[in-house]
Amino acid sequence: MNTQNKFIGTGVAIITPFKADLSIDFDSLQKQIEHLITNGINYLVVLGTTGESVTQSESEKDNLVIFIKEKVNKRVPIVLGIGGNDTQAVLNKIRKTDFDQIDAILSVAPYYNKPSQEGLYQHFKAIAEACPVSVILYNVPGRTCSNLKAETTLRLARDFKNIVAVKEASGDFSQAMYIIKSKPKDFIVLSGEDALTLPLMSVGVSGVISVVANAFPKEFSTMVQLALQNNFNDAEKIHYQLLEFIDNLFIEGNPAGIKEALLIMGIIKNNLRLPLVNVSEKTHLKLKELIGKII
Repeated sequence: MNTQNKFIGTGVAIITPFKADLSIDFDSLQKQIEHLITNGINYLVVLGTTGESVTQSESEKDNLVIFIKEKVNKRVPIVLGIGGNDTQAVLNKIRKTDFDQIDAILSVAPYYNKPSQEGLYQHFKAIAEACPVSVILYNVPGRTCSNLKAETTLRLARDFKNIVAVKEASGDFSQAMYIIKSKPKDFIVLSGEDALTLPLMSVGVSGVISVVANAFPKEFSTMVQLALQNNFNDAEKIHYQLLEFIDNLFIEGNPAGIKEALLIMGIIKNNLRLPLVNVSEKTHLKLKELIGKII
């Protein structure tokens, strides 16, 4: 399989279940892995925002990745989140990482220090030169307060063969279209927002790194595959079936919403590490109502 083709379709930013004492719940994690793989997702994204990576210690992250590699057992590709706003720290993490069974890294644009476009280019240049596997850029201005512009994404895509994709979560259709219009042939543009995935696919996006697919992997993967086959009529039916659920999933933040949905579905317990807290009773009841309509 072409390296880039691994990332076409539905990737899932997998949650990290915690026990009541906030240690990692590996039994529930195994249950979630099987839930995703048996329902047709294309690859897993580990230690992303949805996985609460920022509140895990390095030893916890290492143990989590080892466990996921073992349970996945090469059935689907694995993308590992390695990013940050200290370029040297990211490079040090890459050098220390065991990339066996890791197909790519997902690297978020630096946050808080708000680098210029040249700073963003140099940051990802350093990562591409140090990383032994493929690199997927992650542009999410709503979290980073810094937008990786289309021209910078395109410059990186052209200059580094191992920068193979971008998870574009700016919500800016014009920006996504400019990347699609001028990108190298094999470079992949992925949706970073579940609600916008289908309309973005209509203009050339090749898939998604999804949150909602943690709960509904079969439905969301089917929608994406239908869109890839240009069957937008049938894909649209699933899109509108899930749309209100998606909107309510993010009302009180991510992963609080998706973990509450998985609790309602009996897959995990919804335990979050501060500063994240559980959703309100109002949101719980709304998610329960919407899940009942989908299942």
